[in-house]
Amino acid sequence: MSKNTLLINVDIGETRVGLIADGVLRELYVERRHHRSPVGNIYLGRVTRVLPGMQAAFIDVGLDRAAFLHVEDLQAAPGTEEEGNGAEKKGASKGRRNRVSRKTPIRDLLNEGQQILVQVSKGPIGTKGARVTSHVALPGRYVVFMPTVDHVGVSKRIGNDRERRRLKEVIDSVKPPHGGVVVRTLAQGLTKKKLKADIGYLVQLWEQTQTARDAVKKAPALVHEEPDLVIQSARDLFTEDVNEIVIDDREEYQRLKDFLTLFLPERANDVRLYEGYEPLFDEYGIEEEITRALSRKVQLPSGGHLVFDQAEALTAIDVNTGRFTGKGHDVEQTILQTNLEAVREIAYQLLFRNIGGLIVLDFIDMERHAHREKVFKALLTALKDDKSRTTAIRISELGLVEMTRKRTRQSLGRTLYEPCFFCDGTGLLQSKETVCHEIFRQMRRERDALPGYKIVISAHPAVCDMLEREEKASVDEAAQRFQRRIELKPRNDYHLEQFDLTGA
Repeated sequence: MSKNTLLINVDIGETRVGLIADGVLRELYVERRHHRSPVGNIYLGRVTRVLPGMQAAFIDVGLDRAAFLHVEDLQAAPGTEEEGNGAEKKGASKGRRNRVSRKTPIRDLLNEGQQILVQVSKGPIGTKGARVTSHVALPGRYVVFMPTVDHVGVSKRIGNDRERRRLKEVIDSVKPPHGGVVVRTLAQGLTKKKLKADIGYLVQLWEQTQTARDAVKKAPALVHEEPDLVIQSARDLFTEDVNEIVIDDREEYQRLKDFLTLFLPERANDVRLYEGYEPLFDEYGIEEEITRALSRKVQLPSGGHLVFDQAEALTAIDVNTGRFTGKGHDVEQTILQTNLEAVREIAYQLLFRNIGGLIVLDFIDMERHAHREKVFKALLTALKDDKSRTTAIRISELGLVEMTRKRTRQSLGRTLYEPCFFCDGTGLLQSKETVCHEIFRQMRRERDALPGYKIVISAHPAVCDMLEREEKASVDEAAQRFQRRIELKPRNDYHLEQFDLTGA
């Protein structure tokens, strides 16, 4: 296997893409036939509610839940753009062009029932609907075309000032008179001809979107759909650092070859069809890595471990030394080594699991200020490789780091798993002893309403077993107090916390 490889597994109703870098599974993307991500799709939506207090509106775009649109994501009418400072006014490529000020009342811009063209910028996550914007951005391989703004930008990942200036001059000379362009990292060192071709394709795509919008008779309607995961991965992940793509479906292999022949002919021969007997991800050991990487407890090389707890509002990551005691007698050095190992694994896990939002890292307490600084700097260095925007606050004396990571789609864990129906996602159940005592309390509440001379307890077999053994004295005491014979009826179909009382 090549050192850096893009693996594409096309299965029945599901496509998975794994990016292997330096022999390690770095990123994993999953797309299912009935749950394709709407991020990047463009809709002609209909305003269902305007919320002046939140300076926002809900837009029906045809998804399960209405999408959220903030006033700052609206396109301003000519002459009403948000004003920048003097320096921004001088250059067309600077400032926030054609963007509504957050002080503008949203009622002045939107009304219920109004139709509006929007693009999904963030997919539905949990119980929240998608987030949309009226500022359309069409991504190509080398540039992003923004038809609603007048802006020319270059990716921050291109650090060479001379190359940045060259790219900006090239874009200024080939971009259309209306619209903006942002140069992607892949465009570094690219010729004017290739950049012009990429922009031309995206301009044509925008014209097709406008034609589709004009043909819509009733909103909501989809007017532009992002390519599926196979084409997206070739467009966005097949960089110069990736040696080859390995795909296990002949039909998709041919489609991928056709796409690359058209848009990236020099790399069309770097696609290989996998025809082995074993499933592709099994052959390369990816399935085992997925199971390991998504477990709640992740082992560190030295013997320490991380514990991941993902809640509704934040994700907590706890660092523990585990069985690692260090080679010497310096406890502080042992703690430092464990925390530095944890930093590398945390950065990997955030990217792999696609964890976003508020994240709290609980490192092992370090008494020395120099050690805290070393761990924090190592964290910032490790996060530089993450394409998602991250911010982190310095380690507190308690060893805590508060950080955020931009979230555009659901985390991998929530894509592949769902809350446990037995514990309702809490990870906890009432103990059998607690259920037994709840039964005794319920018997006292219902004793006068239960007819006959016998009380029948229908409960989970494990609860009945405890009542027969450890709690037998309590059952006998209840029978004597209520002057009834008590009979146990195990029910395999009952939840551990479920029980019924009947009189007989």
